[in-house]
This record gives sequence, structure tokens and C-alpha cells, in this order.
Amino acid sequence: MMYASLAGIYDSLAYDFDYAAWCELYEELLKKNNGSIREICDAGCGTGTLTVALSRKGYRMTGTDLSGDMLSVASDKAHLSGQRITFVKQDMRQLLLPHKVDAVMCACDGVNYLTTPNGLMAFFSAVFSNLKAGGAFAFDISNREKLLGMGKEKLYAEETDACAYLWQNEFEDDILKMYLSFYIRAADGRYDKTTETHSQRAWKKCEILDALNEAGFVNVESIGDDEAENPRLGGKRIFFSAAKPN
Repeated sequence: MMYASLAGIYDSLAYDFDYAAWCELYEELLKKNNGSIREICDAGCGTGTLTVALSRKGYRMTGTDLSGDMLSVASDKAHLSGQRITFVKQDMRQLLLPHKVDAVMCACDGVNYLTTPNGLMAFFSAVFSNLKAGGAFAFDISNREKLLGMGKEKLYAEETDACAYLWQNEFEDDILKMYLSFYIRAADGRYDKTTETHSQRAWKKCEILDALNEAGFVNVESIGDDEAENPRLGGKRIFFSAAKPN
């Protein structure tokens, strides 16, 4: 299952990720459309680092993810941080919360994992349905230039204290397929090998903007484009914000 092997070592591989800057930007993007946010759903929350960071700022957080392994790590992280967060195993295309919330976010390529137009629209429509009137929506994607470049770089390899991995890529028909082999260090010093396959779509910014408008969102805006480095956080990434009408 996707992320089953990666869940336990994900944070160790994201050692250079500036979560504080991401947290600040997401707060800004959401507040742009709703200045009185109290409750946020973090869809595709992964290991929950941003979920916990926003909880510490006083927001009531719900985290959803398709991977039970990632949610287990997230739940432990929230417990150790003293934060009360509800984590739910859910496909974000079928997002269903017990009540409507002020804001929904989806960070770190979650939307790239939606590889079909129908899947993209299903997610946007589900977010729309789960937002209160005037609610805010924000998310990011890796842009086309980044995924195209990864497809050209056929092989990545790295060794850390926790593991070693080989990462092979193929790019065809706007889909980047990533074949990951992890060699995870066991207690006896040996390495256990596991494999996973991930697929991400290289969405064009115009495709995302059109889908948001079709789903009924207003105040649709973006930071970044299909080719350039992001002007706020660097890296080839686009951030989007939108709102549900009042």
C-alpha cells in the first residue's frame, strides 16, 4: 500500500522542509478569504506536522489521509505534543466531515496525487460541500516544470541514518510514476527492503483554476506558475486559494 513503508521514515527524509514558513503561508492564504477561522480540516495530512503546528496556534484541527500508517504517526505526534486532534482515514475525493468547517487545506502535493480530471473535480466538490458559507480553501501543487524535470532525472539515491533508498522515475502523458525502493535499517543493523509506486499528475495552472471555478468557488487566486520558482517559498510550486460564497 502506498506510504506503508514511507510513513515511519517520512519525517527523517523531510529534514530540510521549512514547516514554520509553510504554516505561516497557509494561515495567510486561508485568512485572506475568511478572517474568523476557528476550525480547519487538513486533507491529505500525512504525518501531521502542519496539522499539529496549526493546532498549537489555537485552531481546532481535523486531519484526514488515505494512509492509515501515516495517520498512526500523526496521531502519536499529536499526543506527544499535547494536542487534541481528530484523525480520520478517508479518501479526500470522498471527504465527509461530521459538520461543516471554516477552512480546508491540502499541503505538499496532495492534489498532484489526483491523476484524473474526475478525481480533481470530486475533491473540489467534496471540499465545497464540507465548507461553511464563506469558508476558505487553500492547497499547493508541484508545478509542471518540476515534475517534468524529475521525469528526466531517471534515478535518485540517498542514504540517511534511518534508511537508504533508490527512486526511479518515468514521465508519460502528464503522469510522473515514481518507483521507490527503501532499505530500512532494522534493530540488528541489517536492512529490510520494501517497494512502493507513486503517481502524480503534472497539472497546468489553468486546469486547476478552471476546475475551482466549475466547482463553485470564488476569489480564486494563485501564487506561482507552471515553470518558475515560487516567489514566496522557492521551489517549483504553485499555491492556490479560493472561497465558498456567502
